[in-house]
Amino acid sequence: MSGIYLHIPFCKQKCSYCDFTSFPNKLGFAEAYMACLYKEIELRGKELEKEVFDTVYFGGGTPSVIEPDYIYGAMKQIVKCFHLTKDPEVTIEMNPGTVSEKKIATYKKAGVNRFSVGLQTAIDAQLEELGRIHTLRGYLYCANLLKGENFSADVMLGLKGQTSEDVRKTIEVAVGSGASHISMYALTPEDGTPIYTDYLNGELPDGDEVRALYDFGYDLLKKHGFRRYEVSNFCLEGHESRHNLNYWRRGEYIGLGVSASSFFYGRRFTNTFDLDEYMKCILSGFLPVVENEKAEEKDAKFEFVMLALRTAEGISAKKYRAAFGSDWKEDFAAALAQTREYFDEDGDRTAIKDEYLYVQNQILVKFME
Repeated sequence: MSGIYLHIPFCKQKCSYCDFTSFPNKLGFAEAYMACLYKEIELRGKELEKEVFDTVYFGGGTPSVIEPDYIYGAMKQIVKCFHLTKDPEVTIEMNPGTVSEKKIATYKKAGVNRFSVGLQTAIDAQLEELGRIHTLRGYLYCANLLKGENFSADVMLGLKGQTSEDVRKTIEVAVGSGASHISMYALTPEDGTPIYTDYLNGELPDGDEVRALYDFGYDLLKKHGFRRYEVSNFCLEGHESRHNLNYWRRGEYIGLGVSASSFFYGRRFTNTFDLDEYMKCILSGFLPVVENEKAEEKDAKFEFVMLALRTAEGISAKKYRAAFGSDWKEDFAAALAQTREYFDEDGDRTAIKDEYLYVQNQILVKFME
């Protein structure tokens, strides 16, 4: 099955670490943008009318910052223009500082059945340092509105001055508030973001310190019954993100909205990152694609291996052969010879050993050579 991603590029203010396409000062464009998004849904739906989609994901930006009726309208258009499975997973990202009872009720009416909440940290001083607009109290209010719902909480590692006790408190808050899924990932300082200066000044934890925080968090989540199914993703039984699993299994997906990326029919294509250009293209009746390239076989094979090895399930030799008509161990014999000690074998599958999964990038480098 395939996935649908919709990019909502608006937010109240830019976080200090944010490198995504988002516009904190253009909320007034939301109505016009969403009208264009509805039109793009129609255009892509005609192209992909024979395809079946299993997941829908509203990302950003901050999807919860716009009027909820826009999300309702987008889902109505998705249902009209795309063929969805009987029980699709529909996720929306939310900033706790932008939620309300009315919004969540509208999302549920629209068909949203999974919520991704940006907690990041339970320490208010760290939230302020990151430029987040919510507090711990705001997160708890949001989680209370989601009581009984399927929701995920984000936990960020590598923050300035962050300790293992900070991580403990954040995880305990996330688990105690009812989250059935937790994404725990390391802050990546990107050039051009305000936090990059802190990184250059050596004010952020180094790689070894972040790994220690990750190992601490991993052990704590395990005690709470959360299974790691991908290097940064943990869940209670049966609460994996189907949308993200599709990415890691190199499944097809269509991206809608400014800057959205797609992978379909063996090609990767990306929409323009310019908001005005995006809307002008759609209003002119054509798709705003600025990059479009066929995935070469060598690159495709590496993508398959790289993505699969991020997960606990690892690589299926059978699925690799079905995709490429060859044996992955033969295709990557040289890399395997240098890294075999890091892998576990279980019948058809090969996966990175549990203790090495966090540093899988250092292993995968060998597969790029």
